[in-house]
Amino acid sequence: MMANVDGQWECVTRTPMGPQDSVLTIKSEGARFSGSNVGSLGSIEIADGMVDGDTLTWEMEISSPFPMKLSARATVSGDAIQGTVDAGVMGAMPMNGTRKG
Repeated sequence: MMANVDGQWECVTRTPMGPQDSVLTIKSEGARFSGSNVGSLGSIEIADGMVDGDTLTWEMEISSPFPMKLSARATVSGDAIQGTVDAGVMGAMPMNGTRKG
């Protein structure tokens, strides 16, 4: 059974440069999803978004502070989302958030 993952999520990712607030938008279609993550660094499109039950995996390409591919994995439980964003050499950064009303 797929969790209800669609919507907008107010998230905080704890990065080496301090907490980064963003709004993660998810629109699922079967086992895939698309969307964006919008924060102080601008809007980042989600790539390779996959839904497996209550688990989401996706990738994002950022250009600031320098070009990097991020891999994210999160679990949705009701109106909460929690996971990690793997930033390669910078390590895994905890991410959590809540669904916007």
